[in-house]
Amino acid sequence: MLHRESASNPLTMRYMHRRPRLQTVLSAAGVFLLCFPLSASQPQGSDPAALEILRQAVSAELQANLSDKSIWTYRESNVTPEKNAVYTAIETSQGTLRRLIELNGHPLSPQAAAVETHRIASYVRDPSAQAKAHRASEHDGAQAEELLKMLPDAFLWTKGSDNGDLITLNFRPNPNFDPPDMQSRVLGIMAGELIVSKDGHRIRTLRGKLTDDVRIGWGILGKLDRGGTFDVERRVVGDGRWQITETHVHIGGHALLFHTIGQQEDDVKTEWKPSTAHTLVEAEQQLSAGDRKSVV
Repeated sequence: MLHRESASNPLTMRYMHRRPRLQTVLSAAGVFLLCFPLSASQPQGSDPAALEILRQAVSAELQANLSDKSIWTYRESNVTPEKNAVYTAIETSQGTLRRLIELNGHPLSPQAAAVETHRIASYVRDPSAQAKAHRASEHDGAQAEELLKMLPDAFLWTKGSDNGDLITLNFRPNPNFDPPDMQSRVLGIMAGELIVSKDGHRIRTLRGKLTDDVRIGWGILGKLDRGGTFDVERRVVGDGRWQITETHVHIGGHALLFHTIGQQEDDVKTEWKPSTAHTLVEAEQQLSAGDRKSVV
């Protein structure tokens, strides 16, 4: 997942020019994970059966991360407090391009469409911008993989429902998990559920809630608010390939030096099709052709 962004990892979203939102939601939790080895021991208080299911799922995701090189096109709806935007996205082996096609319920004006055309053209012809995006993608992907490996140790796991093809695992903070820095504290105060598909042991859903406030400098410098939630949904989009199809993040917070450290975002991807663009130039041409059709 790393020359382009990960196709399989449930903790990584796939943009070359935009950082994965879940990485932000977890307050860059992956930064601290390299300080921990992946333990084979059983965290005290976890159900052994639940841990075995979880470890199978982690192993399956890591293997898929290495083997899945598929690329896709899709329609993306991204809603934040600032905007309601719809994009067409095209993945290539060189990265992903997105073109804004609607804003706040309305198609782009000819002037706004021209700005998008110029923005995309500038990026496609800027090797330094592409290299920067590539480095950010590799960094975020590595963090997400380490976070995935740490799931068995960061939480206490129990088995919930077993319904047809789906098994629900419940998780809560592990009191023996010792985060070494403020960022990693976010991981240690989450509770929620992880739903695994029995077919291939793939992670279908990861949702959680902050069980306590995260305070920075005893709350003087800022905090993340208790009760904040995140929900990542993954589905098979074609040819047995799993992709993140929805991400919902609602975490409040503030910081003294920044306007916010919370996240409020709903991101939904639909209309998945295999991508036929092998390069960014080809993706640019396809996006431009699609824009011309939309205004005819």
